[in-house]
Amino acid sequence: MNPSEYMEMTFDELNEELEKGGKFVMYTYTLSIVVMTFRQPSEHIYFIRHDESAIKHGWPFLLASLFLGWWGIPWGPIYTLQSIFYAFVGKDVTAEVISNLNAQYAEDMSREMCAEGEEICYDAQGFIEGKYQ
Repeated sequence: MNPSEYMEMTFDELNEELEKGGKFVMYTYTLSIVVMTFRQPSEHIYFIRHDESAIKHGWPFLLASLFLGWWGIPWGPIYTLQSIFYAFVGKDVTAEVISNLNAQYAEDMSREMCAEGEEICYDAQGFIEGKYQ
């Protein structure tokens, strides 16, 4: 699934998939240069459906870590093993993504209500008296 494809799902479809075992994941990869080792997160968050394997999106991170991660002493081998593990299962960030989606949904609904003439408007931090400017 494309990293932005979950945004095309309705909330009901997303909730149904999450109830079946779907999850949002990130990956890490490791790069080493003799005495320096860098462990980096993936640039995107990927949605893994309940019937998919996380390695579907994790294989590029696996290959990068296998070929470029081992060479740094002492952290290269340690970080590389962690990156290999995450390539197969992904680092679960579902709770954080759902929290952000819920906050965005609440703010969007608040703005919609304000546009319809509500007297008190709410945002993610609490409430704002009056309408949005």
